[in-house]
Amino acid sequence: PRLMKGEQHEEQGLGPDPAAPPQPKEEEEALIEFHRSYRDLFQFFCSNTTIHGAIRLVCSQHNRMKTAFWAVLWLCAFGMMYWQFGQLFGEYFSYPVSLNINLNSDKLVFPAVTICTLNPYRYTQIKEELEELDRITEQTLYDLYKYNSSSTLGTHPRGRRDLREPWPHPLRRLWAPAPPPGARGVRSAASSVRDNNPQVNRKDWKVGFQLCNRNKSDCFYQTYSSGVDAVREWYRFHYINILSRLRDTSPSSEEDMLDNFIFACRFNQASCNQANYSHFHHPIYGNCYTFNGKNNSNLWMSSMPGIKNGLSLTLRTEQNDFIPLLSTVTGARVMVHGQDEPAFMDDGGFNLRPGVETSISMRKEALDRLGGDYGDCTKNGSEVPVENLYLTKYTQQVCIHSCFQDSMIKECGCAYIFYPLPKNAEFCDYRKHNSWGYCYYKLQDAFSSDRLGCFTKCRKPCRTGSSRCYPDRTIILSTTKEMGSPNSTSSSRS
Repeated sequence: PRLMKGEQHEEQGLGPDPAAPPQPKEEEEALIEFHRSYRDLFQFFCSNTTIHGAIRLVCSQHNRMKTAFWAVLWLCAFGMMYWQFGQLFGEYFSYPVSLNINLNSDKLVFPAVTICTLNPYRYTQIKEELEELDRITEQTLYDLYKYNSSSTLGTHPRGRRDLREPWPHPLRRLWAPAPPPGARGVRSAASSVRDNNPQVNRKDWKVGFQLCNRNKSDCFYQTYSSGVDAVREWYRFHYINILSRLRDTSPSSEEDMLDNFIFACRFNQASCNQANYSHFHHPIYGNCYTFNGKNNSNLWMSSMPGIKNGLSLTLRTEQNDFIPLLSTVTGARVMVHGQDEPAFMDDGGFNLRPGVETSISMRKEALDRLGGDYGDCTKNGSEVPVENLYLTKYTQQVCIHSCFQDSMIKECGCAYIFYPLPKNAEFCDYRKHNSWGYCYYKLQDAFSSDRLGCFTKCRKPCRTGSSRCYPDRTIILSTTKEMGSPNSTSSSRS
């Protein structure tokens, strides 16, 4: 019979009760219970972990030797794992780099080449003062060494009474205590250049000149064990003061003529012209000419090696109005540099001897440094706290020279003549700045020991390019003399 809906529901309700949820077993209860001791927890961990060798610590608990062996092996394995983790993390956070060197033989821009005459110019405006300095130097050499240098300096011997008023900071002989007997026999293999110069009674005295501050409260002697070094430095110091009184350091147009110094110039078998070089004057190295510089409209390109495919120059070295105490060599000073870099003749130049032919091979090297976390470099020097006085591309050498000039102006109140002159500043002259020599030598000592912080401030550029020069060979050429002055011809190829 058909049941009603309510009756069906009532009949189902009279059936057995639904089954209760299953109770957890003893093993399942253990997963959520707290263990009574660390030993029970350790046994549970070793019995259920997938780490190799851990279960051996529980299974071999009745044998202490096995337990100790597996415990040591297990700890060593864990130690090695964490040591490897430390090595990997340390290497990752050290930001390692890989170095790739590629050698290319593509067509490159020929570098700029600066050549100087090594003959400082005697300006007409200060000719009398230079002659007076030569006479004082001659008398000083005679007083110290009894040496008559009138034939060398080109001056006439004069007595003390014939000289003008005495110049400041005279050169004097200073007695020095004798070294200990044991120290006389000890001589360093890396002795300085000063020790190789001839000396007179070196064991008993030194030569130097006195420098004082403004109020004369503090003085010191700039001394040298070699009399040659002392006379040269003293002459250079006075020459700087005389040269600083010139408003225009450019020589006359006659001295500026390229034909007086360079007989022939060829690049890739083509003759050079005036548009290929620019001229400037260096106080120590004389007239300097830069070939293929930034002012050249069409830069030279180089694609083939060899002597015939480079720059070939025939130079004429002279000693007209030679200043022997300022420049002790004859020939030419050469430096290879980039078009947008100044020519630091003191730092990167080398000399060519007269009467020889010199071949120089060059190789260009480009270096890219990674900044940020990989190293401390600068892209264009904008974040370096030193003003670029050269108005050229940033280089570390440009920054170091600018930093020293800035310190010179702040500490001494005047600018060093061998570096660019900033605005609202003037070059040092003891007629206006009577204590600048005292300040300069103190500052030079602080600069050499990096107490000025210039080497710390001036970071290396992230991208640099340099040209390395390698002299190949020299061939002796003939030497000629004309018009009573020594003239020699020197040929240089690069």
